[in-house]
Amino acid sequence: MILDVPTYIEKGKTYYSDTCLPVVQAVEAGKIHLETLTHGVYPGRKLDDSQLQGVLSLGYWNSTSVQDWGLDWHRNEGIEFTCLANGELPFALESGEYILQPDDLTITRPWQLHKVGNPTIGINRLYVFILDVGIRKPHQQWTWPSWIVLTKKDIGELTRILRQNEENVWKASPDLRECFIKIGQAVRNSRYTDTISKLTIYLNEFLLLLLEMLKKCEPSLNISLTTIQRSVKMFLHDLKDSLAERWTVHSMAEECGLGVTSFAHYCKQITNMTPMQLLMYKRIEAAEKMLLEKTDLSILNIALDCGFSTSQYFASCFRKYTGITPSEYRNKITSGKSGGDLSFSVHTAGC
Repeated sequence: MILDVPTYIEKGKTYYSDTCLPVVQAVEAGKIHLETLTHGVYPGRKLDDSQLQGVLSLGYWNSTSVQDWGLDWHRNEGIEFTCLANGELPFALESGEYILQPDDLTITRPWQLHKVGNPTIGINRLYVFILDVGIRKPHQQWTWPSWIVLTKKDIGELTRILRQNEENVWKASPDLRECFIKIGQAVRNSRYTDTISKLTIYLNEFLLLLLEMLKKCEPSLNISLTTIQRSVKMFLHDLKDSLAERWTVHSMAEECGLGVTSFAHYCKQITNMTPMQLLMYKRIEAAEKMLLEKTDLSILNIALDCGFSTSQYFASCFRKYTGITPSEYRNKITSGKSGGDLSFSVHTAGC
């Protein structure tokens, strides 16, 4: 069972799916039992292209001994639903950490960075269902697979709740838990007989039960979670993690699923800067921090890490923004002298 490619890529940074290499290695080493049906690069038994389109991973893992692995920070290609059947499981998002208990249900959207294990997953049985509904950003419209038979009204209501509420951990209803168990049994039995029709029925049942559970819980809804502005704001926040990428306005807009004009408009609205002004601001800001904290790195390495093609170009831009060169800035730090007010105003002349 080999994975050759990651399941989620953003410019300059790669996130692996939550059933990626650590799971593969654990299965091959006999540490856990994995029973999944998959599409794409997710590990498990592969579905035909015509079967359960959009299902990326469906089934469960069973860990019956102490583990030495966990799943580091990652994102998924689709929306992920998991239900812990037995044991405990550490689960974390940028917004907080949890120790999942039996019957805890998690819902994780593609843009939500999360990890499983702290640092290991422990002993537990976890059911998983990852479904690609054609989204990577909060503002994009969901497209459900054709095998889903919920009414237009029901699927619309489920979509609205999942889009406008981003709570991640719920207590599964007894019916929902039983549905996960039936799905797991059908996935296991698919080794010996065709269970696609049964799985199709069970997955529709799961979505209907999920809708009923969420409606009963009366979650708070916030339409601002689905705006284009939020998608752009999230991208701009994460830009600091991919400064070495050779960004253009076009590639930044493409990453947000927008046209250049629309992306530039929202960037200006959010930051009062053009995209390239903001990029330069973040590169200089990061370089200033690295010069202060990573004194073992050469100025050339810092320049390259922050997205500058040469140390000369870096020095020129740094001086335009701060009034001194990188070497002068580092010398002031290492000599123990006050650097004075090294704040900088954003402009792009010459850079």
